[in-house]
Amino acid sequence: MKKLILLLAISCMAFVSCNSAKNDNTNTTMLQGEWELNYISGPKIAFQGLYPDEKPTVNFDLKTDLVSGNTGCNRFSGKLDVVGNKINFKNDNMALTKRYCPGEGESVYLSTLQKIDSYSISEDGKTLSFIMGEVEMMRFVKK
Repeated sequence: MKKLILLLAISCMAFVSCNSAKNDNTNTTMLQGEWELNYISGPKIAFQGLYPDEKPTVNFDLKTDLVSGNTGCNRFSGKLDVVGNKINFKNDNMALTKRYCPGEGESVYLSTLQKIDSYSISEDGKTLSFIMGEVEMMRFVKK
């Protein structure tokens, strides 16, 4: 009887683990492609004032495990660090071009990225949210 209960418990854990991994993989797959920022938390300056010429973007290339994008002024790229819905932009290997950027938009974007620890994607796959703790800090739309 104990063996039967143990076998049943192990089977249930295996089923749940496989199902969770499958969901994480599907969510990660949905990251693929380019996303454009349409909301950022924190600054007292209006969004359009922060990014008057070009909105920041982030692009995920899952085949090469790379992330790249635009800060609204400069380009950045680096190694993609994603496990499940956890994401890390505190990567020391991130490269950034060094063009002069007027205003605060780039510094706000980069400092906010450094705070992000997870993400979520809407059910329709059109909205990506970057989250710090439980607070949505940035929102992107699929390009």
